[in-house]
Amino acid sequence: MKLRSMCGMAMIVMGLAPSASAQGPSGYEVHDGRRPQPVVMMPGTFSTQDQPGKPPSDAIVLFDGKDLSNWESVKGGDAPWKVVDGDIQNVPGSGDIQTRQQFGDVQLHVEWLEPQGTKGRSQERGNSGVFLQGLYEMQVLDNYKSETYADGMAGAIYGQYPPLVNACRPQGEWQIYDIIFHAAKLQDGKVVRPARVTAFFNGVLVQDDTDLLGPTRYQILATYPASLPDKGPLRLQDHTSPIGYRNIWVRSLSAEKPPPPIKPAGQYDYEKMHH
Repeated sequence: MKLRSMCGMAMIVMGLAPSASAQGPSGYEVHDGRRPQPVVMMPGTFSTQDQPGKPPSDAIVLFDGKDLSNWESVKGGDAPWKVVDGDIQNVPGSGDIQTRQQFGDVQLHVEWLEPQGTKGRSQERGNSGVFLQGLYEMQVLDNYKSETYADGMAGAIYGQYPPLVNACRPQGEWQIYDIIFHAAKLQDGKVVRPARVTAFFNGVLVQDDTDLLGPTRYQILATYPASLPDKGPLRLQDHTSPIGYRNIWVRSLSAEKPPPPIKPAGQYDYEKMHH
């Protein structure tokens, strides 16, 4: 039986087209006909357990099942992981891989799989991670009927925030992360706005506009350094456990948001202007 993934959740619930320019009139009315129209794009399609879905038309595709040309080793050089039957498979002990391209605010879609027969307990059971900007880890782990510390399980911001619920599927089934990430903003060495994450795990909300404490650390309380880059790579962790990944794409999000109206409908009402 094919199981429809909820990868479309990000496209339907969190579908965020690049913002139309907020430049123009000093203030809009409700239903203002002067507002620019949103950019037109084509939504993607749902994944099944047998086949990944298609990304939205404006997505930057980081892995399409063919090769690792968009990735590199964090140690330098080409990515040492493998592509097998259209999926990325890590080579345990080879080290993390990261995208060659760097990103700031993004909508991220990534699918991952714990191989059937994965053994171990707690953090030794299919451990990997998705690092946003190469700094903030969304944990990857087999927590289907398998317990670990709450802020270190699948769906957690590692070492900071447990997921709101445990939405893990069994081994051998594709798991889905749909993530909205906003990078931290620092000014004069101080945090003006912390990094923020909203995340759906297999279509279920597990991080709700969560303010991050800082870059991920192990057994140390996370804090922000005095400076941070505006952009960074997406990094996949090699924690020496076999892991599969597929269907990885991002949509860059504009920091510019459409302004709200400041007046009730009036002379610039859309219907009046277009009749």
